[in-house]
Amino acid sequence: MPEKLTVLLIDDDPSHLQLYSWVVARGGFRAVTALVHGDALDLPCSEPVELIVLDYQLGSRLKSADVARRVKEIFPAKPVLVLSDMQWLPEDIAPYATAFVRKGEPEQLLTKLQSLVDGSNP
Repeated sequence: MPEKLTVLLIDDDPSHLQLYSWVVARGGFRAVTALVHGDALDLPCSEPVELIVLDYQLGSRLKSADVARRVKEIFPAKPVLVLSDMQWLPEDIAPYATAFVRKGEPEQLLTKLQSLVDGSNP
């Protein structure tokens, strides 16, 4: 049986992390989480992360573009999928984003994650 690919989920809301962990596990991925709180972000640097999902609307002192910049320093070659309630990918995070999915679209999230694994990005 092939090993599940690991998705790093980053959010400032523990309940969102729990929900998205369930969604990505249902899609056949392994989830690890990083909670953003205040200006702190503890990334699991020793984890074999293949994909990153980052919430755009962080209610902390850290902005999502700052978090994305840190993520890309640690995982430079890994795709970053941004989740947002907005209709479009915000300009400040666009340089770090590989893909964009609106929140509340779990099937679209799984489809986009799989397309990133397959090397396509519809």
